[in-house]
Amino acid sequence: GGPRPLPGQEVSVKVLGALEDGGLVERDPRLIFVPGHGDVVQALELGVPTMQPGEVSFFLAAFPYAYGRPGSREPDVPPEAPLLFEVTLLEVRDGPDPQPLPPAVRLRLGSQRRERGNFHFARADFAAALRSYRLSLRALDGPTTAPPGPEEEEELREQRVKCLNNCAAAELKLGRTEEALAACEAALRISPDNGRALLRRGQLLAEQGRDAEAALVLRRALELDPANKVIHTELSRLAKRQSPPSNT
Repeated sequence: GGPRPLPGQEVSVKVLGALEDGGLVERDPRLIFVPGHGDVVQALELGVPTMQPGEVSFFLAAFPYAYGRPGSREPDVPPEAPLLFEVTLLEVRDGPDPQPLPPAVRLRLGSQRRERGNFHFARADFAAALRSYRLSLRALDGPTTAPPGPEEEEELREQRVKCLNNCAAAELKLGRTEEALAACEAALRISPDNGRALLRRGQLLAEQGRDAEAALVLRRALELDPANKVIHTELSRLAKRQSPPSNT
């Protein structure tokens, strides 16, 4: 009884997940998530909003809606495995306002959501990956109950940079060059010598025909990683493009 979950509302569910041979791979007496945030497999994202509080449903999920073609190590799900989920919708409530959290909790949430984004990226669901990476950044940037210590602050910075680099990769897969460039530049504002962000920024500037800027960025990347063959290739390509054709 009661209304189905609306967009942005938080749900609590009891979940059992089993393989075709009956082997139990998931058991969570109270899983809490917001449908649409990409924190759970797609079968639950799509199925739970169709339920009413107190309802028990069974979802037979083909592998693209479960753990994808590669499967999972934790939980232990084989490649291309369909799953049967038994789901009980326990509660529906309005989504929580951002609450001050200890730095350690922000780090854990940020890491979980980034890993979820990597899961979506590996399945080539780049829009879902980008959504998870943005949620990770929101957790990392959220209010805290206490200022982070030096080690926690450094880890927060590192996770933000990783997330922004991942955002850039997802934006590129979605064909959004300007957004990818903006994500690289945001990463470099936090960590000016991040090699991954420098290389991608140089590549993007070169694609836009901004060769002089691209060369400066790529040379800086090469200073930090002199053996990187990709950087050498990009600089060689730029040099050939800038050299006038020789007359024979």
